[in-house]
Amino acid sequence: MDESVSGIDTVQAELIDEFQLFDNWLDRYQYLIDLGRKLPEFPEEFKTEDYRLHGCQSQVWLRVETDDDNLAFQAISDSAIVSGLIAVLMRVYNHRTPREILETYPDFVDAIGLHEHLSPTRSNGLHAMIDAIKGHASRCAG
Repeated sequence: MDESVSGIDTVQAELIDEFQLFDNWLDRYQYLIDLGRKLPEFPEEFKTEDYRLHGCQSQVWLRVETDDDNLAFQAISDSAIVSGLIAVLMRVYNHRTPREILETYPDFVDAIGLHEHLSPTRSNGLHAMIDAIKGHASRCAG
């Protein structure tokens, strides 16, 4: 199913189902890493301080553009697991309206078990990324 036309709640449910296919966290980490490897290429010219996201232990760059009424995000990290977290966030929030983003609580974070299994620094980074995405949505929503 194409995430750009799927409801945001449907995409979250699909992610939860995918992660439940794995019996242990080593397999889930590997799946995250594999998702991160599939991220689109992030242009080098945007790997600057202007696009760098602070609050993450790893280096993360986040770029946003408006695409009609939707927000289009591009992001990358120098960490394989964080890149996987980015891939998950992109599936949920990319190409959504600011209102959809602001009204959607990231249920998948708890349902997948990320709070329990990420290190405190990676968990802080995940929340910094979610806050940045919602911050962009808030600014675009006025």
